[in-house]
Amino acid sequence: MRLLVAQPNHEPHLEHLLKEMSRQDSFDAVLYPEGYVADEASVKTLCKLATTYKKLIITGYRNSNNKDRALMIHPSGDIILERAKSPMDELLYRPSVAEADGLSIGYLLLELLQGYVGLEGQAESLDFIAHPIGVGMFSEEQFALWIDEAIRIAVKYNTMIIGTSHADGSYRNCGISIPISYWIDSTGQPIYISSNDTRSRIINLETRQVDVLD
Repeated sequence: MRLLVAQPNHEPHLEHLLKEMSRQDSFDAVLYPEGYVADEASVKTLCKLATTYKKLIITGYRNSNNKDRALMIHPSGDIILERAKSPMDELLYRPSVAEADGLSIGYLLLELLQGYVGLEGQAESLDFIAHPIGVGMFSEEQFALWIDEAIRIAVKYNTMIIGTSHADGSYRNCGISIPISYWIDSTGQPIYISSNDTRSRIINLETRQVDVLD
């Protein structure tokens, strides 16, 4: 599988995704950040885009109450994973694994710190874990903490984990944002870690090739 990993700005009408779809022959699936899809009407649009372009879409959306929810759409246009975001003081909500064309895909919606325990028992094995992140890290210390935790999860579940945030915005408007994108392999080795570089990447999960897009 070739996965487009994107770091868009927050936007209301999927402009970044629509632009990237012009490269449709270069990838099979896309990973966009938590809350990239601004409303429920745009979810319907995204389902149509998945069908039109025959792409697996992994992201998150905001519902009518402005709450973040998980979202994974099959190339057929069917929603194969949709749930609320897990509160920080609770266990990871289920389902957090979806099956798509022979792949078992774990899903953490900014829920990295709940993932180490929370994915237990949801699948015999995982081909990779997707980690849509809302905004960038609010400090270098948090950046390092999240990468360390992603490594722990990859090793525990013997699978790859891939995460990405928006290019803009900061946690609770604190004014500090370090955009993050990363890919950790099943042994815990980083294939790439991006800090403050918001270019999209197309990654090949079989060959481990990373193509950075202009």
